[in-house]
Amino acid sequence: MVAMGIFLIVAVLVVGNFYLQLHTLPERMAHKSQKLQFEIVAVLGLLALFTHVHLFWIAGLFLALIDLPDFGTPLRSIASSVEKIAGTAPNVNADERSDEAEDAPVALASEKPESRASKTKVHGHA
Repeated sequence: MVAMGIFLIVAVLVVGNFYLQLHTLPERMAHKSQKLQFEIVAVLGLLALFTHVHLFWIAGLFLALIDLPDFGTPLRSIASSVEKIAGTAPNVNADERSDEAEDAPVALASEKPESRASKTKVHGHA
């Protein structure tokens, strides 16, 4: 009787572990892909787990198998080229902004106080 109870507990743990490993298969496959694709696959996996709708799991598996093309890089390149043609300053990336922010106090410290006061501009809240 005790052996049967131990066998039952071990069998439940093995089957549960296999189920969870199988259930997270799309997420593990999409882990090497783009961040957005991985997040969509993870959400589909959670929906399938909590709603028991297997279509979500199948959609997540198909999405994990497909490599989505990178549309962001060419579109950013096109946008910066159009901004150059239009004569406006292109948008600065977040990395470049942080570098400029670190350099700004040094530049302000080297200026004279009266020139610094004339360059400050008050922005409204509208």
